Parts: sequence; C-alpha cells; structure tokens
Amino acid sequence: MSAFELLAFSPPGWGAVLLRGLAMSMSVAFGGYLVGLLIGIGGAFGKLYGGPVLRDLLACYTTVVRAIPELVLIVLLFYVGSDIVNQVMQLLGRPPIDISGLAAGIMVIGVVQGAYSTEVIRGAIKAIPPGMIEAARAYGMKPSLMLRRITLPAMLPHAIPGLSNLWLIATKDTALLAVIGFTELTLATRQAGGATKHYFLFFSAAGVLYLIVTLLSNVLIRSIERRAYRGIPEVG
Repeated sequence: MSAFELLAFSPPGWGAVLLRGLAMSMSVAFGGYLVGLLIGIGGAFGKLYGGPVLRDLLACYTTVVRAIPELVLIVLLFYVGSDIVNQVMQLLGRPPIDISGLAAGIMVIGVVQGAYSTEVIRGAIKAIPPGMIEAARAYGMKPSLMLRRITLPAMLPHAIPGLSNLWLIATKDTALLAVIGFTELTLATRQAGGATKHYFLFFSAAGVLYLIVTLLSNVLIRSIERRAYRGIPEVG
C-alpha cells in the first residue's frame, strides 16, 4: 500500500484520524492556554500586591509546578483531581461524575501553564516604568481603570515573548496527555502506526502537522508583536 493510500482521508486511511487528533490537541492547547493566562494574571497581581499569606501560597504553587516534570504533574493532577472531585460529590450526596478527557486536559494544561504565566506577567508588570503608575494614581484613577488603561497595555510588549513561548509549549504538552488515554494527535499517531506498522510514516506526518501549527502560530505572533510595539523605538 502506498503512502498516499495510508494517509488517505477516507476509510481505511488514517489521515482523518490524525486530523481529528490534531483538532483535539489544539482544543486542549487553546483552552489550557486561556485558563493558564487567567491564572497567571491573578497570580501575578497576587504576588505583587497581595498579602504575605497569598504571596507565600502563590510562591509555593509556582515553585512546585515549575520543579516537577510536566508528565508527572499531568498524571498526578488527572487522577488525584478526579478522585478529589468525586469524593466531594460523595460528601454532598451526589453520584460520582465521569470527567471528560477534554475538560480534564484543559484544566491540567491550564494549571501547568498558570505557574509559568504568573512569572512571565509578574516580570512584565515590574518592567513598567514606575512613573506611569504613580501618574495614574496622582490623577485619582481607580484601580480597575488603571489596570485596563495603564497596566495591561504597558506590560503587554514585555510579556509577549514569554507568553508566545508558553503557547508553543502548550501545543507540545498536549502530547503528554496520551499517558492518561486522551486521544490527541500523538495517541492517534501511535494507534495508526500500531495498526499499519508504518511508524516512521505516521510519526513523520505528525511532526509535519506540529510544524505547520508552529509556523502559523509564528505568523500570528509576529502580527501581534507589530501591533503591540507600535510607537516603541527598536533597540539595536
């Protein structure tokens, strides 16, 4: 059977299976990235402006998540998290629930991404010239308005490089979800290779799909950078 027939997009080809796996990978990566970004914004402001207890808790969170390998964290969060949710449901007198692989994957990737996003955004906020914040306070600007008009726009150029890297890391971390049985691109590729014994062909195809995602992401990132860096003089 030719390579084209093996990768055909209709049965018995496996091309459609790989594309469905890619779609699931991107769904988890995008959802997990957004969850991590929300955690990162809250964590960064908590570390910078929160009380000592909150700062210590956030420091423990970011240290533990960044110290433990992602594979161990994914397995730990998936099984332990599912068990905790069902124990809470049992205490409430409710039947146990079956958490979908998509929801679990998004939350697991989000928790991992959140620790790194916290540090990226915290560093970006600290890079804002202090005079901008002081001027906003001097004019009596409310914290919510200052956040929307001053802090977030001013810290964005400093955060984009780190957040861009985190997006690319999120797309690759979805491959680790294969260990918990979630059918993303890597698991779909392994199934295709196992059924046909053409491992090199299918893993090469998966690598090309990941590369296409990276190239398209880079185009979008450059567009965001050009918009965010308007009016900022280039260095060098």
